[in-house]
Amino acid sequence: MNRRRLAPIALAAVAVAIVTGLFLAPRLSRPETLSGYVEGEPLYLAAPVAGTVKAMFVVRGQEVRAGARLFVVDPQQLRAQRDQAAAEVASTEAQAQDARKGQRPAELAVFEANIAAAEARAVDARADLRRTTPLVRQGIYAPARLDDVRAAAQAAEAALAAARRQRDAAVLGARQDQVRAADARVAQAAAGLGGADARLADVAPLAPAAARVEEVYYQQGEWAAANQPILSLLPDHRIKLRFFVPQASRAAYRPGRTVRFACDGCAQGLTATIDYVSPRPEFTPPVIYSREARDRLVYLVEARPSVRLNPGQPVDVAPLEAGR
Repeated sequence: MNRRRLAPIALAAVAVAIVTGLFLAPRLSRPETLSGYVEGEPLYLAAPVAGTVKAMFVVRGQEVRAGARLFVVDPQQLRAQRDQAAAEVASTEAQAQDARKGQRPAELAVFEANIAAAEARAVDARADLRRTTPLVRQGIYAPARLDDVRAAAQAAEAALAAARRQRDAAVLGARQDQVRAADARVAQAAAGLGGADARLADVAPLAPAAARVEEVYYQQGEWAAANQPILSLLPDHRIKLRFFVPQASRAAYRPGRTVRFACDGCAQGLTATIDYVSPRPEFTPPVIYSREARDRLVYLVEARPSVRLNPGQPVDVAPLEAGR
């Protein structure tokens, strides 16, 4: 056979061998690293009411501590509602204190007058009963007359006792129903004041944790709609690694285990703690371009790093071995 004909055939065979090796070799060997990236979960802070941003205390990229002031949305309307609720609390507390004081002297005089009138009617009824009793016995009056007089006397005595009980309750300040009603109004007003304070605090939120200001969407003087994010924070504890493991190695990864990883420009020996392993497999996302993992079924794993990283940064994770 002519050497000129053999040369192209040999070159084609070599090319096929090279392509086959490049295609199959990664699938026959275990990958040295797992590809992944850093992801952050921001916190979006907003106000529950629409208004002008009166103050903005931070800028994009700034580090803030837990409890730091961030921004203030016009609090005028909510402050007026809070002041109204505070006035309602003061009013109901005054009413409750007044209810516990009992009747005043002018009111007690009314009770004394009622007792005097009841005593006079009782005296007359007793005297009438004393006169009528012997006359009934003598047959001058019918027995029914005695029953009527006796009933009238008993009613007069009951009225006198009731008037005295009312006077005693007033002296002791035992208007329990009024006191309980006044206390209920105080509790209701206090709850309204607590709600007003909470709404007022919502227009000037504080940083819930140490974080970086990722984005500021509104500046001082701009109008912000209700529940519209005004800025976003990225706390360190909401930054995580996301990487994908082959299904054959899935059993080696579980929450609580530690993985080692590396990234460009990072220190050596970095670690992260696994806190989530997806229960469902998936195909390698397009963002992962490693030839070893392509077209394989993988599981998502999330881990919390021990150092601060930047979202979007690629990382290489050292694979784990089952049982270790």
